[in-house]
Amino acid sequence: MQLMPSRIKFRKSQRGVMKGNATRGTYVAFGEWGLQALEHCWLGARQIEAGRMAAAHHIGKNARLWIRVFPHKSISKKPLETRMGKGKGEPEFYAAVIRPGQVIYELAGLQDEAARAVFNIIAHKMPIKTRMIRRRHGL
Repeated sequence: MQLMPSRIKFRKSQRGVMKGNATRGTYVAFGEWGLQALEHCWLGARQIEAGRMAAAHHIGKNARLWIRVFPHKSISKKPLETRMGKGKGEPEFYAAVIRPGQVIYELAGLQDEAARAVFNIIAHKMPIKTRMIRRRHGL
């Protein structure tokens, strides 16, 4: 299941600038554990799905996984060996813009060591450095 928007207003988007830290989605809201990004990146829909599938193999039936990011941004690319000009390339894939501090996945229903093992597997699928954080009670 490839994540992508069902409807969009404009097919192609500008690249933008990846700078600054995340201001929203920086704490664990649903589960007990979270996987937090430590770098900027465009996280593609296939990478998000690869992390979800890897986690689904290991968490079993009792645990629950939340994906906190969605790929809204269309990334376009011109074909190889094409001369310059003639407009912008066609959209190739969709990506989520990730900033440092943003929680990518959340997990509930597992003990500390099991959750650490699942997030270690997911982290190997990610193109950036991540860390595991725990929910702060009292928010």
